[in-house]
Amino acid sequence: MKVSVKAAVVGYPYIGENREWKKIVERFWKQELSERELQLEFANLRKASIKKQEALGLTQITVGDFTYYDRMLDLAFLFNMIPERYQHIEGAKTLTTYYAMARGNDDTVASEMTKWFNTNYHYIVPEYNDAKLQLNHNIYVDWLNEAKEVTGIELKATLIGPYTFAKLTKGYDEKQLASFMIQLVPLYSTLIQQLAEAGASSVQIEEPALTLELTEEDIRLVEEIYKQLDEATTANIILTTYFEALSNYERLIKLPVAGFGLDFVHGKKGNIQAIRHYGFPQDKVLAIGLINGRDIWRTNLMEQAQFVQAIQYYIPNNEIWIQSSCSLQHCPVTTKVEVTLQPVLKNALAFSDEKIPEIVQITEYIETGVWPNPSAVSASMKAIEALQTDVSRNNAKVANELKQLTNQDFHRPLAFEERLALQQRALNLPLFPTTTIGSFPQSREVKAWRAAWRKGNLSDEAYEEKLNEETTRWIHIQEQLGLDVLVHGEFERTDMVEYFGEKLEGFAFTKNAWVVSYGSRCVKPPIIFGDVDWTAPMTVKEAVFAQSKTSKYVKGMLTGPVTILNWSFVRDDISRADVANQIALALRKEVAALEDAGIRIIQVDEPALREGLPLRKENWADYLQWAVKAFKLSTSNVDNETQIHTHMCYCEFNDFIEPITALNADVISLETSRSHGELIHSLQDDSYPYGVGLGVYDIHSPRVPEIVEMTDILNDSLAVIPAPLFWVNPDCGLKTRQEPETIAALKNMVAAAKVLREKLDVKQ
Repeated sequence: MKVSVKAAVVGYPYIGENREWKKIVERFWKQELSERELQLEFANLRKASIKKQEALGLTQITVGDFTYYDRMLDLAFLFNMIPERYQHIEGAKTLTTYYAMARGNDDTVASEMTKWFNTNYHYIVPEYNDAKLQLNHNIYVDWLNEAKEVTGIELKATLIGPYTFAKLTKGYDEKQLASFMIQLVPLYSTLIQQLAEAGASSVQIEEPALTLELTEEDIRLVEEIYKQLDEATTANIILTTYFEALSNYERLIKLPVAGFGLDFVHGKKGNIQAIRHYGFPQDKVLAIGLINGRDIWRTNLMEQAQFVQAIQYYIPNNEIWIQSSCSLQHCPVTTKVEVTLQPVLKNALAFSDEKIPEIVQITEYIETGVWPNPSAVSASMKAIEALQTDVSRNNAKVANELKQLTNQDFHRPLAFEERLALQQRALNLPLFPTTTIGSFPQSREVKAWRAAWRKGNLSDEAYEEKLNEETTRWIHIQEQLGLDVLVHGEFERTDMVEYFGEKLEGFAFTKNAWVVSYGSRCVKPPIIFGDVDWTAPMTVKEAVFAQSKTSKYVKGMLTGPVTILNWSFVRDDISRADVANQIALALRKEVAALEDAGIRIIQVDEPALREGLPLRKENWADYLQWAVKAFKLSTSNVDNETQIHTHMCYCEFNDFIEPITALNADVISLETSRSHGELIHSLQDDSYPYGVGLGVYDIHSPRVPEIVEMTDILNDSLAVIPAPLFWVNPDCGLKTRQEPETIAALKNMVAAAKVLREKLDVKQ
């Protein structure tokens, strides 16, 4: 019997080859597009995407992987989960309200934002406050009907699943969970049934939360959810998990669904063991997540085809789909414009549009036993081998330096309490010192200078002069505002990882390999393809210039080794721990260069430390061991009087206090303005022994908070942060903000710190 095999993806990038999505939505925010015009342009973008995926050879197209800002927010809005603070907005239940929830506005704070599992994508956290849920207009049916107009290919609808949605929603306690689910599941049933009736061949329900540790109560809840969905719908539900192996496989594999999508990249070991031990239902589809949706490397097609054949031993008669391990939204769109990369690297790359043909190749081979394009398979194998043996991956100098490291290289000589006393005497800062995270607004002029310089239309000397003028201007602004510790503003930097990668050996940079970080904020991760090596100072000149313009301290600003790793596309031929140590060794040399140049406060940011964690706590220890060691390797070579700062972005810190304490940084600033109360509660249970600055306002919103609002946050924080360890700062860098709102917000922040000093009757 011939087994049915389909070529599919969990999802495809919605931003477009040239970030068309970003440009459309930002024009709408600037009121350059009406809502109707926005909808028309988005529709054209979706249709073009479907046509391209069909042309690339997929036999099934996914619909519902698009978003207006964030897919969790799309569902919350669809279910009428609009918090009370947005109800007054004119045109409620329109995109005006939707984007206020995403970004805030002049008088309303935005919804909380945090990392999507262990990726660098940030989602909007839905809020449930015991309100009555209802189903608003079903945009997914609209998108499905729209897709049917442009293709005859089988269409699979996709939704983030009810269990994952509920687990990632805040605002309810265990007593309210039943009420929440009683309302939520019927809405999902209606939504899914409408998609089935509109012509979706199947409905992919994405449940990445089912790869986490599950309690007995969790499992029973999932069983009840899918029992109700099965009874209420006629849809072919494909329950899809990713980022790890399916938890509690022996129970959950029995759920009444038409099939399962499993990740055989990041959850390969666990999923294989489960299938071998428990088997797989013979009447269900198995969607094999075979092609890595989170990296940019070519796939070993022969190896992966053999892997599929091995799985087929356990499911000889099942329909199978060959697909990406997760949505390709975490991968750039296409390599076709990357003409400046070294051929040995370019040939080894596969972005989304190159991964789809790999899926198609394997699908046809599994179905027919013959490679449809043998020369492509051969070329792929040769490209992988050529990069593997390239000189860039065999730097003897780096290997020798790493071998010579001793345990002493990972530790500062004095304990924090002793360092603190020395630093307080040396730095002589006031109580509740004020500072910023590092970057200041990059105006159109700054971006124009950089673009002209990169194109060769502005000389090195002229570009440096303009940057120095902007740095000087902002040093004076900071002094006028009354900030205590200044920064140079980072006007020379496009991205906090890219900037350093451009100055280190072993990195490569693309022209257009963008992925979404949050909302319309896109990043272009560097590619770590070879051994990482430091060859010259990267930040010393800018820091020394800024310090020469003020008598106050200027922080040196570096991105930490784990963040550089986690925010890059990383070579896959050695362990991530080995790559992290290479980066840390390079940064260690930069820290030494800054200190030698007289910079006494050095910030080494690690906003991505947590997102690299394995999803299950049972696997945390190994990652944290090498990640913490990498940070300490980069920062432990300074004098005791030199103060090491770090910064972390949105993430759940409640279960992460111990690892960040292990970093042994003198001061940490935390991006917590959208979830401040939660962190205060956490610190009451587990105190943090070092200096800490809890972000007092949200830099992702244009809103300028009042002094009293910040003062309230500071007063609350005094309950858990001792005054001698208390710093005052925004919650993240200010690069994306406008100058007037930045100055106004910082002015209020400094005033709030003064109120706190007056309250405690200390000198300004």
